Amino acid sequence: MPVVATLAVAVLFTGGCSSAHGTSHSGDPSESATGVSESPSPSPTPSLTPPYPTGASGCHDNKGWTAEESRDWVRLAVDTPKENAVSVGLRIASLPGYIGPLCRKITVQVEFWKLVYGVANGADGERLSDGARPDYYFDIRRVKRVELHEDAGVERKIALPASLYATDRSPCEGALLSITVGKPLTSKELPKEVEVGGEEDLWGRATVDFRSHRVADYELSEPSAPQVCSPDGKPTADPADVPTPGSQPTDLYPTDLYPTPDRSFDIDDLLRSPTP
Repeated sequence: MPVVATLAVAVLFTGGCSSAHGTSHSGDPSESATGVSESPSPSPTPSLTPPYPTGASGCHDNKGWTAEESRDWVRLAVDTPKENAVSVGLRIASLPGYIGPLCRKITVQVEFWKLVYGVANGADGERLSDGARPDYYFDIRRVKRVELHEDAGVERKIALPASLYATDRSPCEGALLSITVGKPLTSKELPKEVEVGGEEDLWGRATVDFRSHRVADYELSEPSAPQVCSPDGKPTADPADVPTPGSQPTDLYPTDLYPTPDRSFDIDDLLRSPTP
């Protein structure tokens, strides 16, 4: 997830004082010297120091960077689709001083993954569900990979796979975008779980736990209605007919919450004085 860089503020103080002392031609000590008051110092002028300033060569020296330093730089340089208001897709930003450019290019992997969700069955064949949060499983496979060698010298854009992000995709399918430093992700680095309706980060995006520190950024597009999916990831009903687990009833007066009592009471029976 993107990290907002902290800009150090270097405050430059300028100012000084000047004074002129009058002299007496007669040397009479009774004549007072004419003093000029000090001019007030101007207000400090703040100057923002860019996080990746360029040197005389016109680039930022990143020789000897660790994998973590390269990852942190990529977090600033990449705008994921939900962050990117300029165009649809992934955007590699170019902003001299703030992003670089770098003197040495960094290898970046942009990978798109297809997720297929289903509701898992128990040993008895019944769906594993507590009625509020079904036990979903998912299958994950790579759909597209783009390898970049980036220094942020120019701005670049990468289009999303049309089929993976189609508006009419199956309600059982989701998409996961990962941006990684170095080599492509291995199966051991992929997340073990990708929760539906789970926690969100500060930017309102669903969180995903990758098993790798090389992942600079990611973005999850959840399935629209996994509650209707069979264990093999196929929709078994119209999502409009199957409410999301844990959702509140839309009927303000649902009859099934207030069943007809099996006994009736007469108000006169309640108010009648007891028989002596």
